[in-house]
Amino acid sequence: MKEEAIFVSPNGRYFVNQDGDPFFWLGDTQWELFRNFTLEEVREILENRKRKGFSVIQVMLTGVGEGTKPNLAGQTPWENNNPITPNERYFENVDSAIRIGQEKGLILVLGIFHQLQISRITMDNARKYAEWIANRYRKEPNIIWTMYPKAEKEFIPIVRELAMGLRDGDKGKHMITVHPDPAPASSSFIHEESWLAFNMIQTCVDYDLIHKMVTEDYARKPAKPVVMAEGAYEGIEFGKLQTPLEIRKQAYWSLLSGGHYSYGHNDNWSSPSSSKSWIDSPGSLNMLTYRKIVTGCREWWNLIPDQSVFASGEGSGYALNVAARSAAGEWVLAYLSQSTTISIKLDKITADRNVEASWIDPVTGVRKKIGRFANDGIQRFTTPEGWQDALLLLETR
Repeated sequence: MKEEAIFVSPNGRYFVNQDGDPFFWLGDTQWELFRNFTLEEVREILENRKRKGFSVIQVMLTGVGEGTKPNLAGQTPWENNNPITPNERYFENVDSAIRIGQEKGLILVLGIFHQLQISRITMDNARKYAEWIANRYRKEPNIIWTMYPKAEKEFIPIVRELAMGLRDGDKGKHMITVHPDPAPASSSFIHEESWLAFNMIQTCVDYDLIHKMVTEDYARKPAKPVVMAEGAYEGIEFGKLQTPLEIRKQAYWSLLSGGHYSYGHNDNWSSPSSSKSWIDSPGSLNMLTYRKIVTGCREWWNLIPDQSVFASGEGSGYALNVAARSAAGEWVLAYLSQSTTISIKLDKITADRNVEASWIDPVTGVRKKIGRFANDGIQRFTTPEGWQDALLLLETR
């Protein structure tokens, strides 16, 4: 399989591979991949994710926590729990897992720092530690660097130190981003840093914030891609159950607002040994359908978020409906997060006078033709009976 590396597109809105072709970001959070799984299990998990259409895996280099817990072989990341003395045997296992990711054509987003590690990774050693990591992996094509500070100004100095260490060791080969934890947006405190290739958002269970936050980041200058990198996990998180419907909402709200989406299941980090029970969860299965639907739209990478498509029925909160249109005026895609009736302005299609309307089931991908319309005036649409949510596609033919 071809080794993959990705970069930011010239217009700052999406990602491209080394050939300049659009790259579809569909992420999965596998925070404990390097620490709590055997290499055989790593291979099984990554093969599973590749089959489901995932293209990016988000991993914490030292696992969840302060960085002192051992892997399954009993090896801790650092000798004497000191980041300046990395444990070679721990990182040999990381080496192997990264290469499995290469074999599968997956991008790995490696988190080198978490705010829980602030007593160990300090202003005195951060640059040296980051440089060591980056130098070790700079020849691996499928890497993106990230870190997990609080999105607060007191974390800016150490984030900058880590970024400089990554640049020193990496020689500029790979992108660097920031994934705030628990605060919500990297753009809120370091958007204009020259080394920050793209923004990341974390909403946790408050995923009704997605549209507002992605929209705000989409409008920022300079333009940078925004990834909704950690929302509400499928399963039970903080006592709240997130269903496959809620996973689909997060994915389509992110994308149609102008961003990119990463999925997660709560048990893949809170109970990694139970992987057989979460690896094929319904929400993860919906992600392959999500990818196929979106990439089936002509020049999907140039979509333009546009809530003005709705003449009525936009909704709000957890019942929000979101729409985007083709930059070339060839299609409109609207995600309706519940059974509803909406009205659409058909003149948002400008490429042709004939518009074909179809319903798409976000669960199965099955399409139902509605009919053909002129691209003027306002048309009402009611979601098919029995569907929890729906996609309305208007396109020229």
